[in-house]
Amino acid sequence: MTTALSPTNLRARILQAGPRGRAGLAIGAAALLGVVAFGASRLIAQVEGDRGILPVANSVDIQVNGIVVDVTGKTGAEARVEGWKQAEKKAWEKLNGPAMPIEAIDAMVSSVVIEREQIGPHRYVARLGVIFDRTKAGQYVGGGEGGGVHSAPMLVIPVLYSGGVRQVFEVRGAWQKAWAEFQASASPVDYVRPAGSGGESLILTAGQPGRRSRLWWRNILDQFNAADVVVPVARLERQWPGGPVRGTFTARYGPDSKVLQTFTMSVRNDEAVPQMLAKAVERIDGIYRDALIRGELMPDPTLLSGRIAFDNALAELRTRLMERDVDKAPRPAPTAPSAAPTITPEPVAQAGVQTVTVQFASPDAAAVDAALSAVRGAPGVQNAATTSLAIGGISVMRVAVSGGQGALVSALQARGWKVAASGSVLRISR
Repeated sequence: MTTALSPTNLRARILQAGPRGRAGLAIGAAALLGVVAFGASRLIAQVEGDRGILPVANSVDIQVNGIVVDVTGKTGAEARVEGWKQAEKKAWEKLNGPAMPIEAIDAMVSSVVIEREQIGPHRYVARLGVIFDRTKAGQYVGGGEGGGVHSAPMLVIPVLYSGGVRQVFEVRGAWQKAWAEFQASASPVDYVRPAGSGGESLILTAGQPGRRSRLWWRNILDQFNAADVVVPVARLERQWPGGPVRGTFTARYGPDSKVLQTFTMSVRNDEAVPQMLAKAVERIDGIYRDALIRGELMPDPTLLSGRIAFDNALAELRTRLMERDVDKAPRPAPTAPSAAPTITPEPVAQAGVQTVTVQFASPDAAAVDAALSAVRGAPGVQNAATTSLAIGGISVMRVAVSGGQGALVSALQARGWKVAASGSVLRISR
């Protein structure tokens, strides 16, 4: 027997019970209300507050971070100018640029990023980052980009083990911050870095990489327009409070959390941990780059199995409906057998072809060839040609595709392209 609990029923039970029973019922009702209120506050606390750090905007320029300088001069200002020149020269050497005078290198610098600096009366000590203008320096160093292979969009879930607790976006962690501050524009790996705001902290947890359900993964990846996932794992072990810190880093990828490589790094104290994590991010990016070159960092085909099965079922249903409509159509007169092949197929072929305008970034000729090859190789594309070519800007192509704009969008997304639609105009990018 089930009894609904309402204010009327609760008041009646209190009146019917004796003094002790009334006290017990009152205490139980208060406890129930407390549990409900506590549960609601805990649920709100899981999505409110500062959960993560927004990733920096990817710059199209060439950036080199972590340049340390220690310069003396007649004044602090003079030492600072000389320190910036030394940082520009060191950054150019780090990019393996050709030998040039400092004046020529300085002309290619667009800005200097101050990570940390101390200015004295005659001394300048700083940790700087140098950003080179790609249009000026790209012909000498390239910046890691070019006509090489690029990955499909990869969702990044940075997992940190520290103090016996594992976390991703539960709090503002140093490992997630290191990935948010990583300048990923020079990498051929297309990283999708969530910020952990809103409901992202509820679905992207430290336990998510342990899941194996392809349906679950597909739902999450679709929310971030990603094709697969990479899981960089950092484990920090402190020898004693204020003492050395040892970090073990593992580069994982895919829904099965496959291990690519593991390495260790150590620093003297907690103050040097951010620098260690920044270097670890660069090294893990190198591991993912090598895996991409070897052909290992490819989207797992099982993640698309559900979508492929749905597309096949939809195509089969469309074929059956078309066959049924043909069977029900009136038969042509025996005296005009040629009417069916010459008239009937023509409107069917024209109805499925749509002209779509596609915009894409074209920094060089290789980018134009890559975009044209990707679009022309998509299923259903009958013709694709550039109507506006702008090297270093946005080019435009006109595409004739059977099946409509939706078929082209699905085909490009399956090939790892990001697609944004505005009417009959598509904007594609890597």
